[in-house]
Amino acid sequence: MAMPHTSKALGRRTARWLVSLIVPVALLLVWWFVSLDSTSPFWPSLKSIVTSFRDLWLFDRFGSDILPSLGRMLAGYALAVVVGVGLGVPLGRLPVLRRAFEPALQFLRALPATALVPVGIVLLGIGNAPKIALTAFVTVFPVLLNTVDGVRAVGRELEDTARSYRLTRAQRVLLVQLPAAAPNILAGMRIALSVSFVMMVVTELTAATSGIGFVTLQAQQSFQVSEMWAGMLLLGILGVLFNGAFVLVERRLLRWYTKEQGS
Repeated sequence: MAMPHTSKALGRRTARWLVSLIVPVALLLVWWFVSLDSTSPFWPSLKSIVTSFRDLWLFDRFGSDILPSLGRMLAGYALAVVVGVGLGVPLGRLPVLRRAFEPALQFLRALPATALVPVGIVLLGIGNAPKIALTAFVTVFPVLLNTVDGVRAVGRELEDTARSYRLTRAQRVLLVQLPAAAPNILAGMRIALSVSFVMMVVTELTAATSGIGFVTLQAQQSFQVSEMWAGMLLLGILGVLFNGAFVLVERRLLRWYTKEQGS
């Protein structure tokens, strides 16, 4: 009896997926045919960009540049999530602590990310450490502030219920407050993922010897325009893949919340 319902749900998901592909596929087809006979050195054809993409990223630079870039990005992102949630919970629970730290947090949050790159190089050098540290520093604020807001929004009745069951403070945080604040936390993590992706590129544009941003900048400076556009194409594809993967994880983790909102 459940098979027709399952088939209909699968059909709806497939239809939504196909609809989401209409505009990207149409844009790529237009780009392909419009640029096919291009002779401009600054606007190469999509065909030449795809060829450069295949030769540069799929065979030559995958292990030497793509993997190091993604490794640094994910390390900084993971560090930001741990620190953001770890600091956000006490700041959300304790108003006095939040008021004490809020001016410093707002000051640090206002610092431009690009301006921090030279400072990071001076303090930490040009290795992986400054890139990971800068990515984590800039990325932590969406997670931290959303965690604070999520914990503050936990209803008093949940707290009272947890106390009535004589849960310890740690149990109340892990079993009540974090699950209740999960929609806010995951929203901050999604924003932070986009920020970490941008920082991955920014940190590789200065004093770097490897990475997607470094290779793309080198191509631009040596007038290898097709390779430069291939780097931009790779960044776009990676951004879509990371966002899609996060959405899938978010939907699975918040399935209970979605059902509750729907009811």
